[in-house]
Amino acid sequence: MIEMLIGMLIVLMIIGAIIALETSDLLSAVISIGAIGVAASICFLLVGAPDIASTQLVVEVLTIIILIRATIRHDLVTIDGDREFFGLTVTLALLFIFFIFGLRAFWNLPEFGSPAISQFPTAPSNRYLSSGFEETGSSNILTAIIFDYRGVDTFAQLCVLFAGIWGAFAIMRVQSYKKKKKDNLDEKQ
Repeated sequence: MIEMLIGMLIVLMIIGAIIALETSDLLSAVISIGAIGVAASICFLLVGAPDIASTQLVVEVLTIIILIRATIRHDLVTIDGDREFFGLTVTLALLFIFFIFGLRAFWNLPEFGSPAISQFPTAPSNRYLSSGFEETGSSNILTAIIFDYRGVDTFAQLCVLFAGIWGAFAIMRVQSYKKKKKDNLDEKQ
C-alpha cells in the first residue's frame, strides 16, 4: 500500500517537473516546483524519515517564498472573479484539512511533564543514549548520533538542500531562456 502511494507521488512529481520546465508562466513553474517539494516531503515521511521530511518542507517553503518574490516582479497576473472564488474555496478546504490533522495530533500528545522517551522503551534514542559511547567510540553523543547512527539521513538532508538550490537555478535559467527566445521572436516580427 505504501509502495503504491509512493509510486503515485513520484509520478505526480515527474508531471510537476515537466509542467515546471514547459510552462511559460513563471508563477506556474514555481507552484509546480512547490508541489514537487511537498510530494517529496510526504514520500520521506512515508518511508519513515520524519527528520528529512521536515527539513525538505522547511527548505521547500523558504525556496518557494524566495522564488515567488522573484517572480512577482517579472510576471504580474490578475485573477478574475470565478478563478478567485475557486482558489479561495480550495485554500479554505486545505486549511480546514490541516486544522483537523493538527487537532488530531494535538490530542495525541503525551501529558505535559512526562518525558516522551519513557513512553517508547524500544525507541532507538534509548539505545543511542545508553550505549552510544561504547558502540561508536565518540566522546560526544550528539556527534555519534548525527554521524554514526544517522549519517545517511544527514547526507540525505544535504542532498535535499542542494537539490532545492539546483532546482531553483534550473527553473530560473529555463524561464529566462524561454523569455529571451520569445523576445527575440517578437523583435523579428
